Amino acid sequence: MTNQKKLTLSFLYYLLSAFGISLTLKASIGVSSFNSLNATLAEFSHIKIGTITAGLNFLFLIGCLYLDPKKKLKNYLTMGIALLFFGSTINLFTYFIFPLFSLHAYILRCLLFILGTIIAGIGTGKVLKYQLLKFPIETFCLFLSERTEHSFKFYRYSIDLICILTALLFTVFFHLTLMVREGTVISFLLLSPVIAWAKE
Repeated sequence: MTNQKKLTLSFLYYLLSAFGISLTLKASIGVSSFNSLNATLAEFSHIKIGTITAGLNFLFLIGCLYLDPKKKLKNYLTMGIALLFFGSTINLFTYFIFPLFSLHAYILRCLLFILGTIIAGIGTGKVLKYQLLKFPIETFCLFLSERTEHSFKFYRYSIDLICILTALLFTVFFHLTLMVREGTVISFLLLSPVIAWAKE
């Protein structure tokens, strides 16, 4: 497979991951740790969640650029473009398409969340498999682990914990919608195995 085809597929799977995230948001039973912070900040600031998601990812991308010993600006430009499409896709489905229908039954919302998590996991796993586009948070943690004595897993879980705690603090102090719920637990248990399977 040529690099051009891999890059095209990577972009499509990037957008598939964004679609999966949008489904988990529609389910309204909580979201993953990082997205719990995104959703909380979106409600607090009245900025669309896809925009918040892309913005926070851009911050990690800047961190990656600073830590990367082999800076290739072309790669970072490509990742930046991918993030813009990623955030726009989340906004498209969350604010324009999914509001056209509603789900009231709790079991259906749980099933929708599981479906969204699986789709997001497959998209993420395939992107990681092709190794052309990267996810800024994971790349940032990888660079940190290479420069310190702590592992990738340590930094990744630390970011998850910080996201959850920050989301909870905002929720309590500003009386926002609680985003750290059962969906957060489901995502924690399901997402990594799906990513690992799709990456093979």
